[in-house]
Amino acid sequence: MTGALLMVIGLVADGLFGWPQAVFRRIGHPVTWIGALISALEPRLNRCHWSDRQRFWGGVTTSVLVIGVTTGMACLVQWMLPETWIGTLLLGLCAWPLIAARSMYSHVAAVARPLCAGDLPQARIAVSMIVGRDPSRLDRAGVARAALESLAENTSDGIVAPVFWGVVLGLPGIAAYKAINTLDSMIGHRNARYEWFGKFAARLDDLVNLAPARLSGGLFALVSAPMRALRVMRRDAGLHRSPNAGWPEAALAAGLQVRLSGPRIYGTHMADEPFVNAAAPDPVPQDLQRGLRLYLRAIGLMGLCLLALAFV
Repeated sequence: MTGALLMVIGLVADGLFGWPQAVFRRIGHPVTWIGALISALEPRLNRCHWSDRQRFWGGVTTSVLVIGVTTGMACLVQWMLPETWIGTLLLGLCAWPLIAARSMYSHVAAVARPLCAGDLPQARIAVSMIVGRDPSRLDRAGVARAALESLAENTSDGIVAPVFWGVVLGLPGIAAYKAINTLDSMIGHRNARYEWFGKFAARLDDLVNLAPARLSGGLFALVSAPMRALRVMRRDAGLHRSPNAGWPEAALAAGLQVRLSGPRIYGTHMADEPFVNAAAPDPVPQDLQRGLRLYLRAIGLMGLCLLALAFV
């Protein structure tokens, strides 16, 4: 299966190199290019004096344009490259920056190191890079829980989902997914400015993540405690505010035998949400290291599945 082989190449390149800072400084990153297009369209199609209906259709227009441009460029690249092993290799390398496996590990490891060393202030700074909640209110358990939740959710959004759509639809599939996910992260917010403008992008992101979120939960379950994780997923995934994030979070919580989610503070707002795997204790700093080991095993298992698909 060509899509699976492209994703193997992209995953290996990401694991070996990540996205080098020297390259980022020189040309940026495909996600920043997508973000720049969104930023250019948003003020033109989301006017303060518009009605909710006008803002909604402005958001639809923005989403269609961003997804269309991104997917069209990927289709053009795929069409231009020869159907040879060299063309397949180049397509896989084009997919490389759209898979964030190494970056995800590095960001969570940056929280785990100071937290395990007892440096809570530095751990709070590191965790603020990957979560939206107020880090100044987090104790050691809160920092560990926030980082583990980010690890679970972003394994699905940042790695499994783009790989899934790359397998299904090739380079255009992974490009389209990253456009949708970037739209959701930039405009899919429930506030006065984006409630209506970002509604279409947020719902579309929920839709394209339905299968990858459950696959992510399955990967975490298979590399930890399968029966316990499957039981907790069935019971608790629906407790999460997101229709998708609860699946990998529940599986990771069950695998580590800790509780995740629960109440948290965003700015001045308290989100009083239920715990996932509530009967378990709060995570300790060492659980973050254990979570990273589970993550590596889950990504390794995904890689083996991709190889099997590519060469079956």
